[in-house]
Amino acid sequence: MRRGEEFAGAVRKGSRAGRPTLVAHFGMRAETDEPPLVGFVVSRAVGGAVTRNRVKRQLRHLMRDRLDRLPRGSLLVVRANPPAASARSERLAAELDVALDRLLRRREPSAAHRDGR
Repeated sequence: MRRGEEFAGAVRKGSRAGRPTLVAHFGMRAETDEPPLVGFVVSRAVGGAVTRNRVKRQLRHLMRDRLDRLPRGSLLVVRANPPAASARSERLAAELDVALDRLLRRREPSAAHRDGR
């Protein structure tokens, strides 16, 4: 994800799942046949340039293995919180999985809606 409108669409109009080291924002585009887009936000609050780039590389690597879980047409923004600077990769992976599970579970219609109740 590279365009500001895409980031803004996911953050403002999408759903959010927060964890201590990161917050994930999930939205959908109008063109649902497009591949999912993922963007990362790592602010100065996380640390200096070297630390921010390391965190961003870790998150990018972790998301690469999880892209197939995202539906087509989705927008995902992963924002790192300051504790991400000192978190091990395993912790970031676990918290990313929890956040994605929450967001994707919210997106699925409940069983009551599918049964027509």
